[in-house]
Amino acid sequence: MTAPVKIAVFASGSGSNFQAIQEAIERGELHAKVELVVTDKPAAFVVTRAEKFGIPVLALNPKEFASKADYETAIIEALRECGVQWIVLAGYMRLISEVLLAAYPQRIVNIHPSLLPSFPGKDAIGQAIEHGVKVTGVTVHFVDEGMDTGPIIAQAAVAVIEGDREATEMAIHQQEHVLYTKALQQLLK
Repeated sequence: MTAPVKIAVFASGSGSNFQAIQEAIERGELHAKVELVVTDKPAAFVVTRAEKFGIPVLALNPKEFASKADYETAIIEALRECGVQWIVLAGYMRLISEVLLAAYPQRIVNIHPSLLPSFPGKDAIGQAIEHGVKVTGVTVHFVDEGMDTGPIIAQAAVAVIEGDREATEMAIHQQEHVLYTKALQQLLK
């Protein structure tokens, strides 16, 4: 059997998608190894989740760098030290620049809580509810220089639960955890 694909998971928040990915790896559903968790929020709960799994964390505050290029260059150095082959964005709330895109061409993927191209950017769930749609969803896509504009890899629909944003968010997150694992397994083969 081939060696697992070495990935880094980038997250800015609680890390539920990271946890779902790691649990899928542990169940043998995803032939990968999370070498590093990268966060731009050193106090984010994803750090606690990563530590629980014994996965190293690179927590860098972008404001401590002279430029975005310097920040991403520091990340690239750490990724190369770990032999990372793919970057998996899982609730990472920063746009990726050309520096990181050039270092990992067509090897950076993201998950977004809408059926892109509808409702890109922040608060996609709120945007969907505000527009009164009956169905929203989840999209896994390659990352490019735009905001949620890269080529789509996989999508799944999720019904909006009228008048209940919390229940809608829960349904979307459940679908994210399933779809991301399946999409990554196909990509990393």
